[in-house]
Amino acid sequence: MEGFLRLGLSSWLIDQCSQLGILKPSSVQENCIPPILEGRDCMGCAKTGSGKTAAFVLPILQKLSDDPFGIFCLVLTPTRELAYQIAEQFRVLGKPLGLKDCIIVGGMDMVAQALELSRKPHIVIATPGRLADHIRSSNTFSIKKIRFLVLDEADRLLEQGCTDFTQDLQVILEAVPAQRQTLLFSATLTDTLQELKTVAMNKPFFWESISEVKTVEQLDQRYILVPEKVKDAYLVYLIQKFQDEHEDWSIMIFTNTCKTCQILNMMLREFSFPSVALHSMMKQKQRFAALAKFKSSVFKILIATDVAARGLDIPTVQVVINHNTPGLPKIYIHRVGRTARAGRNGMAITLVTQYDIHLVHAIEGQINLKLEEFKVKEKDVLKILTQVNVTRRECEIKLECTDFDEKKEINKRKQLILEGKDPDLEAKRKAELEKIKKQKKKFKEHIQETMQKKRDAQVQRKRKKKHLREKKKKAAQ
Repeated sequence: MEGFLRLGLSSWLIDQCSQLGILKPSSVQENCIPPILEGRDCMGCAKTGSGKTAAFVLPILQKLSDDPFGIFCLVLTPTRELAYQIAEQFRVLGKPLGLKDCIIVGGMDMVAQALELSRKPHIVIATPGRLADHIRSSNTFSIKKIRFLVLDEADRLLEQGCTDFTQDLQVILEAVPAQRQTLLFSATLTDTLQELKTVAMNKPFFWESISEVKTVEQLDQRYILVPEKVKDAYLVYLIQKFQDEHEDWSIMIFTNTCKTCQILNMMLREFSFPSVALHSMMKQKQRFAALAKFKSSVFKILIATDVAARGLDIPTVQVVINHNTPGLPKIYIHRVGRTARAGRNGMAITLVTQYDIHLVHAIEGQINLKLEEFKVKEKDVLKILTQVNVTRRECEIKLECTDFDEKKEINKRKQLILEGKDPDLEAKRKAELEKIKKQKKKFKEHIQETMQKKRDAQVQRKRKKKHLREKKKKAAQ
């Protein structure tokens, strides 16, 4: 435990680490804890599973023990599941302090959350959207005196995409004091480094894990080149193979949509595989229950969308299977980071179709590593192909009977209302955009058709001229 002592941590915190089996600091902890204790802002970029959470939890708890008051620290994170996991780490390490924490995420009762906030917990862990809602609608609490603002998975919080946190972050940043320590951590931080520098202004310390390979050494990364139509058969074959060879292994399967996630879960259950789904269309209680059952090995297989790709630490995961090839390399890095954590071994297999080869090249370029092929006997897969396809179709029909798509639309409308937008107006705007896109496409096709006709006419004229020249030549002879 001398390593932690050298970092300047108190003996009671070192004892807590020892009880958790954390006997020596990881690189990110060794490099980031001292500057945080010195009062500097910190930006840390390290591989998934390298102990980033403890790198900010430990120094915050030490500072809190010196001067405990009101809402001392605010932690922002992109997903609800990650918020609960961070809270758990604060509770375990901060147990001797009698630590009070509060989790503010969507899907829970706002009145109950407002009451918790009014009791001035030491640590608030929140998703930006729900916390911004509380700031806009309530004056029963204040975060004007916080000492620490933490952005976990900072690149995801600051990027602009399908879930854009920009407006919510603006509301939150206006509500926190200018004099504070800002800590930002992620596995893929460099893409948004310039934006992060504007948030952290207090002599910021930046540390990035120096490594040619962007994923951990203990991770065995493979791919299987499969035709699109037989992808599910390969998935079932892989699960059967791993379960036959290793009964105690836990497997995470990542897919790109909530609907596919639900269908795969239904399909695997039909094959008697103990699986559970996790996606954003599930109710909050269902999501936590699914995660708890997977963590406790009640279910050995978790099928999830990218809502489970970041930060979740489930030590029992030995294999990650990408049912679809991620469109962005950093999504791949976060997905495969669910295994081979904290020095353990793990395997990641990506099912690659003929349309995904360019995506694999982009991933290999980003992680500086060539994926190796995972050898599979095609004849063994073909034996189960018909059964898998029939089962998948039956599951799709069952899901259609549950009005899954309709529920998805209702959830979208609810989300738009929460964002202060008129769903009908947004639908009209979307329809108008589609109409404009179609008109542009039609115009483009018309131009291409006209150009092609001109080219064909030119070719025809050249052929005629050539034919006339040859005719004249023959007549002259």
